[in-house]
Amino acid sequence: MNEPLRLLILGAHPDDPEFHAGGLETIYRQRGHIVKLVSVTNGEAGHHEYWGPSLVERRRVEATAAAGVIGAISEVWDYPDGRLEPTLDARMRVIREIREFKPDLVLTHRPDDYHPDHRAVGHLVRDASYLITVPGIVPDVPILHRSPIIGYLPDHFTRPYPLAPDVIVDVTAHVSTIVEMLACHESQFYEWLPFNQGTLEQVPAPEGNRKHWLRQWYSQWFHVTTDRYREELIHQFGQQRGETMQFVEIFEISEYGSPLDETSRDRLFGFATSS
Repeated sequence: MNEPLRLLILGAHPDDPEFHAGGLETIYRQRGHIVKLVSVTNGEAGHHEYWGPSLVERRRVEATAAAGVIGAISEVWDYPDGRLEPTLDARMRVIREIREFKPDLVLTHRPDDYHPDHRAVGHLVRDASYLITVPGIVPDVPILHRSPIIGYLPDHFTRPYPLAPDVIVDVTAHVSTIVEMLACHESQFYEWLPFNQGTLEQVPAPEGNRKHWLRQWYSQWFHVTTDRYREELIHQFGQQRGETMQFVEIFEISEYGSPLDETSRDRLFGFATSS
């Protein structure tokens, strides 16, 4: 039996891994692979009514519950939400995490993003990608002799360039599980984000059908993705399937990690072929 793969997602906030890659996480866990979800910040600023230590504790609980839906590992670090910087201290922490977890695949934000915390995490991972092989850096943790493959989480930004569709994963069969994970982050998807977007009055009451509403809200994210990459979906999956696909996660492979050759593509994403 092959050794299980190890997927490490380094997000800026406790809900980022599930929001951006919940389908891939689910597929990996269903196949017996090991998935670790890390929030580099503590999430202390992500609410409109309260913040600080009480919110940090709530978001840690939410993150643990969300990861528990699929049996993933959850970890929330202590860097302050909204004030993350790509410091040397944070870089050493990322180097240590990658070396200790020994991932086959690392996913993180692109270094260009609307949120400064997202950008900081993207820079931290990029800056760590070579140094994880250097013995004199964080010398108390054994080096990795080869960088893992590093991918960027999906986003909709176009500057300086749109996300490149290096890997496309059909997650249609896993949308319900993704919504289950997102629903665990009540402070975000039923409170803070609707407030921030001016739609708080649309959220059903706790005794209402909140998950149905959340699924409809989250579907809009997928619709933007599928509409933007429709031609690529048709090219990869064929006319009939490509025209009707609605729920896909698209990842760009970073040039700073190991290259995604055909062997590694088959090992990490063999389930995502057009067959």
